[in-house]
Amino acid sequence: MPSAPTYPSPAGGRLCIAAAAVLWSLSGLFTRLLQVPTGLGLHEPGLSGLQIAFYRALFAGLCLVPLLSTSDVRFRPLMPVMVGCFAAMNALFVSAMAAGTAANAILLQNTAPFFVYFASVYVLGEPPDRRSFVALIVGLAGLVVIVSGGQALGGDLHVTLMGLGSGLTYACVILCLRALRAEAPQWLAVQNHLGSAICLAAVMAFWHGIASWVDWITAPTWRQLAFLAVFGSVQMGLPYWLFARGLRSVSPQEAGAITLLEPMLNPVWAYLISPERETPPPATWVGGVLILGALAYRYLPVRKAVCRDAIVEREA
Repeated sequence: MPSAPTYPSPAGGRLCIAAAAVLWSLSGLFTRLLQVPTGLGLHEPGLSGLQIAFYRALFAGLCLVPLLSTSDVRFRPLMPVMVGCFAAMNALFVSAMAAGTAANAILLQNTAPFFVYFASVYVLGEPPDRRSFVALIVGLAGLVVIVSGGQALGGDLHVTLMGLGSGLTYACVILCLRALRAEAPQWLAVQNHLGSAICLAAVMAFWHGIASWVDWITAPTWRQLAFLAVFGSVQMGLPYWLFARGLRSVSPQEAGAITLLEPMLNPVWAYLISPERETPPPATWVGGVLILGALAYRYLPVRKAVCRDAIVEREA
């Protein structure tokens, strides 16, 4: 008999989602360490984006397996849909980055909170949240300012469609996690990551043949594999567990607003690892202020209202 699921408090759920966004934002930093010469010597042999995505998903899933108990492992009809959307999200995002610019890929994937807002209201029946909607609009404006600073956002139609597809499938993953919130978050995360790795490996074997697939799988050095294990565990495994747990007590609309922290922090980590090349332009600061302002609008007035209610209750 499976034990009853535990739900974090609303504040605890928000903290889980914010922590997930911070860890997700480390993607660029980890990827850069695998691609540019550093004292760690991780850039040779060069790994493709798809190789990094495969090993990141594989290790993210494997790191969470020890957290599973037999009571966690349950199957629901929605789970294959969730895993398929997660695998498609990863493939589309990596493909959009490879065929276009990182800025476009980040911008288009982060349209997901808007898909989530409307789907959560009209599909899941969640009550509409006006503050979250306004915060999303302001936050998206900040995101546009960040990624468009000093570069054109134009591109091929198929690249744009891949980026939008990654945003749409990301939204579907969020909605599935919310609908499956009664299930163990570690079980959901293991399915998503290992399922994504299996799908990616199968596609590579199908398109390139077994011999090329073996070369593709065995290309990383032991040092790179150790780093990829840390990459997958810290930047994918742990944050998706936190995100799934946070969605147990936080609406998808609110979660979408909180995750806007991720694109705001991306350039910060890039600057820390390569300040001479990655100094944030003024657009980054302007966009960051907009995103922080959006989050402040969403939460600060609510907290004040809660404090007033508490004072009234004590006086009564």
